[in-house]
Parts: sequence; structure tokens; C-alpha cells
Amino acid sequence: MKSVFKICVLGILMFSASFAKAQAPKFGHIDLQALIQIMPERADAEKKFNAFQKELEDALGTMQKEAQAKYAEYITKRDSLTETVRKMKDDELNSISERIQTYQQNAQQQLQAKQAELLKPVFDKADKAVKDVGAEKGLIYVFDMSARVILYNSKESVDILPFVKTKLGIQ
Repeated sequence: MKSVFKICVLGILMFSASFAKAQAPKFGHIDLQALIQIMPERADAEKKFNAFQKELEDALGTMQKEAQAKYAEYITKRDSLTETVRKMKDDELNSISERIQTYQQNAQQQLQAKQAELLKPVFDKADKAVKDVGAEKGLIYVFDMSARVILYNSKESVDILPFVKTKLGIQ
């Protein structure tokens, strides 16, 4: 009787251990930056960003050339100008310099906004694919390895990058 009881207890323990193992939380990880780098949409966004950046740089270059030409003209004629005209030209050159600085600051803000605008759909698409694969694989957490926050990665964690690449149609 005691041996039957021991066998039953042992069976219950083994069953509950296997049940607990089956219900263990599943974790996944992905290098999101690596995924973003291989997405074709990122390359398209980068081309558009580079074209926009070149447009802003060309405009700045034109402004700087005009400022340099005015300054060179001013330097050659400075000694022959009256005090009033010289003061007026100094003010004009200072005003041009301030406009260039303002343009550079605005251009930097525009570049940041454009980059965010162009990359948002890429990040959204990657995010959706990661969430879809996580749900399909029954994962409760997916960690971004590109953030370099994870200090330990056990064999229990599933690398979902290959699954996400497949979902997005990337080789």
C-alpha cells in the first residue's frame, strides 16, 4: 500500500513538473537595429533623406557664397567708403551672418524632423512584425538586443530575427 501511495505521489509530482515546464514563460530576443538595417524601406528612406539634406546644403552653400562675395567686395572698398556707408555695410554683413546661422539651426531641425518622418513607417512595420511573430510563437516578452541592456541571454530565449525577416519577405 505504501509503495502504491509513493508511486501515485511520484506520478503527481512528475505530472505537475511537466505541466509547470509546459507553462513556463517564453522569451524572445531580436537585434532591432540589424533588422532595420536590412529592410529595403530603410534604404529608400535614406535616399530621400540624403536628397533632402543635399537640397538644404546647396541652399546654405549659395547663401555662404553670396556672403563671401559681399564680404570680399566690402574689404576691397572699405577704405574708400564713408563712415556712414561703412557702418551700413557692417550691419548688412552682420545681418547676413545671422541669417546664415538661423538657416543652419532651422535646417538642423528640419533634418531631424524629416528623418523621423521617413523612418517612422519603417520602425512601425518592424514593430508590427516583431509583435506578430511574438504572438505566433507564444512569447510573453521580446527583448531588443541592440539596446545592449540584456546582460545575460539563456538558451531559453528565442532569437526571432529569422522569423521576422521571413514575415517581412527579407532574405
